[in-house]
Amino acid sequence: MSVSRSRYRERSVNYWPGFVDALATLLLAIMFLLSVFVLAQFLLSQEITGKDEVLNRLNSQIDELTALLALEQANKQDLEDNVANLQASLSSSQDERSRLEEMLASGSDDTEQTEERISSLTTRIDEERQISQRALSQVELLNQQISALRRQIAALEDALDASEERDRESQTKIADLGKRLNVALAQRVQELNRYRSDFFGRLRAILGGRSDIRIVGDRFVFPSEVLFSSGAAELNENGKTEMLKVAEALIQIGSEIPDDINWVLRVDGHTDNIPLSGTGRFADNWELSSSRATSVVKFFIEQGIPANRLVAAGFGEFQPLVDEDTDEARAKNRRIELKLTER
Repeated sequence: MSVSRSRYRERSVNYWPGFVDALATLLLAIMFLLSVFVLAQFLLSQEITGKDEVLNRLNSQIDELTALLALEQANKQDLEDNVANLQASLSSSQDERSRLEEMLASGSDDTEQTEERISSLTTRIDEERQISQRALSQVELLNQQISALRRQIAALEDALDASEERDRESQTKIADLGKRLNVALAQRVQELNRYRSDFFGRLRAILGGRSDIRIVGDRFVFPSEVLFSSGAAELNENGKTEMLKVAEALIQIGSEIPDDINWVLRVDGHTDNIPLSGTGRFADNWELSSSRATSVVKFFIEQGIPANRLVAAGFGEFQPLVDEDTDEARAKNRRIELKLTER
């Protein structure tokens, strides 16, 4: 009898440890999957705004969930293989029991020994059926989890598509607004250029084509000697006369410029490169150029030009028209520039 039991044990295969390991791995994977799912739901609800960062996170989540899906499918396959092995073992045990029952019925073997083997086989068959049933239940649960995971991936992909669509719509709107803004700005620039041309034309007519007053680009250039005494920052009488002409032209053209064009007249003061003596009123050419520009601006304000339409700036000797160290070059560099521009 003991010899028969030994042979039986040698023929039997114990699948239980492998099944336990597979089940433990499966449960850990499912727990991790649920954690990722909860985190993905939270991030999705909090951060899906159509921005690039959110789109990148959604793509990353989809990649992670896809990887987990592949892992769960592999675990499912392993579990199904274990179930198949259990069912094969169960079938083998049932065949062995049938054979022993036939032997018992025919009386061709020791009855007591055969009955014991049949009882042992019956116990084993019951255990394997229970294990197989639990494994099948786990396979079904895993199938449900995989289906849920696929639905979540589909939902994330739908959310990603929606975010990308919103982003494309936003980009289209931004591009359209940019085009419209550029067109509007171009129109405003063209309008201001037209008024600037009118202003310069009127100044030319008013100033009588004086050779010492020039137009350089988009600026009227007045030599400092026309407006100020040497080393002084207050307009002399001749300077007031000339600037009064400018003020009258500016008031007239300013009344014609639409209110939505935010224009200013910029008054820039420039000096030559000869340093000032330390005993004078001004410490350096910065102060002299700034004070001269400010004097012109204050004179314009006295004539009725709004202060918010005027800007005074001093550049000292650092923006020369002629970069030469000659008396003629220095005379050209000492100047007041007027520029009608946008704020």
